[in-house]
Amino acid sequence: MAFTAITETLATPESPALPSETIDTESVTTKPPTSLSLADNDDARIEKAWKHWKKLGEPKLIVAPMVDNSELPFRLLCRKYGAQAAYTPMLHSRIFTENEKYRNTEFTTCDEDRPLFVQFCANDPDTLLEAARRVEPYCDYVDINLGCPQRIAKRGNYGAFLMDKLPLVKSLVEKLALNLEVPVSCKIRLFPDLQDTLKYAKMLEDAGCALLAVHGRTRDEKDGKKIRANWKAIHAVKNALRIPVLANGNIRHMEDVKQCLEETGADGVLSAETLLENPALFAGFRTVDWVSDSEVGDQEVKLDQADLVIEYLKLCEKYPVPWRMIRAHVHKLLGEWFRIHPHVRDDFNAQSILSFEFLYDMVNRLRDLGVSRPLYVSNTGPESVCAKGV
Repeated sequence: MAFTAITETLATPESPALPSETIDTESVTTKPPTSLSLADNDDARIEKAWKHWKKLGEPKLIVAPMVDNSELPFRLLCRKYGAQAAYTPMLHSRIFTENEKYRNTEFTTCDEDRPLFVQFCANDPDTLLEAARRVEPYCDYVDINLGCPQRIAKRGNYGAFLMDKLPLVKSLVEKLALNLEVPVSCKIRLFPDLQDTLKYAKMLEDAGCALLAVHGRTRDEKDGKKIRANWKAIHAVKNALRIPVLANGNIRHMEDVKQCLEETGADGVLSAETLLENPALFAGFRTVDWVSDSEVGDQEVKLDQADLVIEYLKLCEKYPVPWRMIRAHVHKLLGEWFRIHPHVRDDFNAQSILSFEFLYDMVNRLRDLGVSRPLYVSNTGPESVCAKGV
């Protein structure tokens, strides 16, 4: 298994480096365009988009891009429990091109980490292309973040705030589509007016976008727990486009996955926030919040969040990532456990420098205190969703 940082191949004792996977930073900026050409007509572009998607197995269960939270160890954990594809965290294209340390720490991958979307935020086509060429040997799509609604995106002039600058968005997509060997995908939010959303999506398709992920909320609808995603709008986008379309929003368990695929007609679903609390979502596991009292009594407990923390930490030991990411995942996974025993959470927060020994001991301490937050198996698993082809 090869553990690959973006400008060099890093080796661990268990996984020797493969020299063939080391990126030549001189040559990656001079590869000829092979994905699309100006001579391609609409039918040819659409055929290429679907051919690539089918080659990947048409994954339906996908880990959404999450800043600092969809890094390699977490992606691998989700893949173990049913995820069929995954996005990297959003990477800043300018910093990625300029800073080797940023490249090495913020993007890592391995052989098992496919299909993979590498997501960038950007506002300059040339800078975006330079960043994208560094990762294209290691991914299946280069994705443009057109959906981040946070203030940092507004200050940086990227994400959902490019919805006010559609000519720039078009140029970003065209630049990648005409110059990369891998397809370009985009992730968007809705405009308040559905017709504006449909025009936007069609513009992206015409510019060379080969796959579109649609978050079913507007730029101003930031609280996913209070505001339901608009699946009807996603359905309208799917009907208006000819390329694969993914749905994002309202995915809390596998029953939601099934319903979302049926109501939107989308080719796959993304989950973000729910996976942070339950990385086993796509294997049919549910947290107690989504299980009825009768089901709790009937089902055998096979997994809990502490088990997932241990698995995640072991992956982090094998594939190192910044401690801030590890800290964030432990908080999310053990949030309810900490609520029951806040003194353990306080001890965790007080640790300015973490170690794996401390984290393993903390999990054991919670278990010794009798905390249990089991995950329950749903009748609706990935096999039933994917087999029905909904």
